[in-house]
Amino acid sequence: MSAEITIFHNPNCGTSRNTLAAIRDAGHEPKVVEYLKTGWRREQLEELLKRSGLTPRDILRVRGTPAEELGLTNVKASDDAILTAMIAHPILVERPIVETPKGAALCRPMEKVRALL
Repeated sequence: MSAEITIFHNPNCGTSRNTLAAIRDAGHEPKVVEYLKTGWRREQLEELLKRSGLTPRDILRVRGTPAEELGLTNVKASDDAILTAMIAHPILVERPIVETPKGAALCRPMEKVRALL
């Protein structure tokens, strides 16, 4: 089952590191995608959102990102505009996102990963 678990990971983030450790502690070796290096594809984000039941705004990271300068924190910013910005600036996606056969979730807090294992 391990190959069926993917974590979209930022190694500089404590929550992301703790979530990865929790997956490994549960006996799994997930596929680790360092999305700041690989970037995002629109279809990939759309599928993760669909599987998690979240919206682009739900996974928008504001702290330490250009979200405000890009106008993405404005309530009038569309999902399409947010997704487009996330493709251009991968840092705008909150982390970590974990995907397993049971679904996908933004694992903040990291305990959310347990429901996916």
